[in-house]
Amino acid sequence: MNRNGERYGRALVIGGGIAGPVVGMALQRVGIESTVFEASPVPSDGVGSFLTVASNGLDALQAIDAHRAVAAAGIRTERMILSSGTGKFLGIVDAGIPLTDGTTTTTIERARLYRALHDQALERGVPIVHGKRLVDLEQTPRGVVARFEDGTEQRGGFLVGADGIWSATRRLLDPAAPRPEYTGLIGMGGEAIGVDVDPDPATFQMMFGTRAFFGFIASGPRRVLWFANLPVRQEPDREALASVSPAEWKERLLETFANDAAPARDLIAATDASSFRLGASHTLEPPHSWHHGRSVLVGDAAHATSPSSGQGASLAIEDAVELARCLRDAPDLGTGFETYQALRERRVRRVLRASRRVNSNKAAGPFARRIRDAVMPLMLSWMASPARQLWLLGHHIDFTGAVGGPQTLLAAA
Repeated sequence: MNRNGERYGRALVIGGGIAGPVVGMALQRVGIESTVFEASPVPSDGVGSFLTVASNGLDALQAIDAHRAVAAAGIRTERMILSSGTGKFLGIVDAGIPLTDGTTTTTIERARLYRALHDQALERGVPIVHGKRLVDLEQTPRGVVARFEDGTEQRGGFLVGADGIWSATRRLLDPAAPRPEYTGLIGMGGEAIGVDVDPDPATFQMMFGTRAFFGFIASGPRRVLWFANLPVRQEPDREALASVSPAEWKERLLETFANDAAPARDLIAATDASSFRLGASHTLEPPHSWHHGRSVLVGDAAHATSPSSGQGASLAIEDAVELARCLRDAPDLGTGFETYQALRERRVRRVLRASRRVNSNKAAGPFARRIRDAVMPLMLSWMASPARQLWLLGHHIDFTGAVGGPQTLLAAA
């Protein structure tokens, strides 16, 4: 154990989704041992639809030499082409900024991302323990005690809450912390098989439909991943969503896009309804403090942007890498946590604001749609400038550099 390990002790990482394994690997890079505790009794293979790991998220993974497996498991995504429900071309936006080795933004099924990160963490000797749902937390000046639903407990030097938007860690640290807010959108996704649609390689096609938003990208020969965002004013609970059969959801989607340009209906029709993934979309405002005592929050446990931003996974990965870097250079745990929040909060809030603007466009009414479709080409032309995207997609964490040094951008790194 090196100096950092001796100072801080073993980290207890709560949550084994995306952020947790990255926290474990990043801490290991700075000499801090950890154990990841996941509530699910079994690995989450096959859970979830798909998402985007943007170039800034992959750059953060590159800092701990963990990006190649993720890129290899996903779909290279270089650009987004946007259109209206009538088929009108609205514009093209770059989806990423290539890394030094040419890797760029990657669209990936959540199960594949989960497996790529978990396998790397385990190969590097980061333990991941399943069936450990956090129910209580005790903090002392010298360490923490995590207590789990199965009656067991674990002691450590500090705790990292990486347990997602419905974080138990966040509630235990601050019962008054912000709660997830419904965006007004229901997300659905699937994979169409045997379709004749031939999308441009490395291109995500997106459509502002008459009644809902639709996007798709080729995942292989005659295979296409797609998603839809349906505006629903009142938030449905999980029981209400589950009460609708897959066949009924399929019919609803086909009817929703009945008056829109192809290929939305073709892709939905070519998808096995039993494989649909759906859920209400939420965001989470960061709490006043991301840390308390010897515990700290990362990723969706601290802040959550809607899937519309394409940045949820990437921000969580950035958090994990930046936290490890701050703890490496800080004189003590508290200073490390404070520095970490100071470095992350402004950027996170900016992404949240941008995400809200996208959500409002997806849920536009008839009059707002006409205005949106008229001004969108001008907006996209302005946004498509590489300089306009650099703050988001070009964010670079100089992992080997000292905290407090100049921040760099990926394009100039």
